[in-house]
Amino acid sequence: MSQTFLVARVGKPHGLRGEVTVQVHTDDPTGRFEPGASFVTDPPERGPLTLTTVRVHQGTYLLGFEGHTDRTAAESLRGTRLLVDDEAGVPDEDPDEGWREEDLLGFSVVLTDGRRVGEVIALHVRPVQDLLEVRTPAGTSLVPFVEEIVPEVDEESRTVVLDPPPGLLELGE
Repeated sequence: MSQTFLVARVGKPHGLRGEVTVQVHTDDPTGRFEPGASFVTDPPERGPLTLTTVRVHQGTYLLGFEGHTDRTAAESLRGTRLLVDDEAGVPDEDPDEGWREEDLLGFSVVLTDGRRVGEVIALHVRPVQDLLEVRTPAGTSLVPFVEEIVPEVDEESRTVVLDPPPGLLELGE
């Protein structure tokens, strides 16, 4: 059975020639983002998308796709998830590789004493440190996804345990 994996999420348009920024969700962007590469999309009606151009500008990947040659066309792709299936060369899952956003979405967020404080609504993958975006009753907060602050992720109970420093959950409010 084939399984799909998220490699990027399309962000905002860049410039006037149809390029878009992407939030990278792969550990091999140079291998994944090559002109001619084709991606299944979510939502499916936006794809498949075939890559025509790739460049990095100030640390951000900018991608161009066939049939999307201006800013208006690029804007129509905003929020699209670019996917590949496991038959396209995605290696077997490595437990040391880290978490993917789709693994964590909807997990309950609790403090070490068991009090529920919110729900995971996004994972922001960053070069230095990933961030969990947590929806709390008072708004959203970005939480550094490091062992000192997130000592446990329990897949079975779909729970993320936080041991935040004072004020961390209030910073995003």
